[in-house]
Amino acid sequence: MNRRQEFPGAVLYALIAIATVVVFSAIFVVIHEHVHSTVAFLLGHMTSPFAIEWGTPVTLEGWAEGVSYSALFAAGQGTDAAIIAVAPLVLHALIVIGGLYAMQSKALAKRKWIFHCVFWLVVVNLMELFSYMPVRAFALHGDIGNINHGLGLSPWVLFLPGTALVLAGLYFLYGRVLPRMNVVVAGESRLIRYVILVFSAFVLFIERSSSHTALSVAPDMQWATSLFGYTAFVVVLWYCRPTMPWVAGAEEACRREIRGGDAGSLNLF
Repeated sequence: MNRRQEFPGAVLYALIAIATVVVFSAIFVVIHEHVHSTVAFLLGHMTSPFAIEWGTPVTLEGWAEGVSYSALFAAGQGTDAAIIAVAPLVLHALIVIGGLYAMQSKALAKRKWIFHCVFWLVVVNLMELFSYMPVRAFALHGDIGNINHGLGLSPWVLFLPGTALVLAGLYFLYGRVLPRMNVVVAGESRLIRYVILVFSAFVLFIERSSSHTALSVAPDMQWATSLFGYTAFVVVLWYCRPTMPWVAGAEEACRREIRGGDAGSLNLF
């Protein structure tokens, strides 16, 4: 397949990927805030789990859980505040772990569009985790700030293990899952491979994780951690590009696995 033949399919898939990410992002902004409010309700600090502050689903601005952390801190209930703040991050982590595990299965690899949805679901949730660790690890406000304040922790206590765990998830996503995504969804199209690689890296490292922080904060520790995203973006694009020998080798191994030992071409379209 030459580039001219690949181009319409790559454009179509790019539009599908963008739409998928927009929908998942909007859904999980709502879920994220409702997890905060539900945990606050269960702990007796809100009258209703549905009393969140609604924002704009397109820009994803203006959303808030409606929890009065200042009142919790003033009442000496910092531990409850930390539990409320960390709850959505636990949910994001469970979705990432479950999605990465599911995409290793041979059965899911034979279902292109389900695989597509699970991959971008993982990207959206891993983006949320990356935007907290390492990017906002030293924030004085927001979820991480409330966790640190509530438990009386130094930001370094969460920064080091949290960043290590997020990096492990990224390594698994790009080292183990990306070649499978290339085989299952991109098929023989190199352009679609580049769409998957570039767009996933942009969503994970730039779009909501690093760009806002780096541009809106005066140089400090939080500003410095936002630069992790730009570094990761460049590193991932370079080492995970389709022409890399390890990527081609991993794709071939995936084809053999899915076909039960037959290394011939695999057409999952």
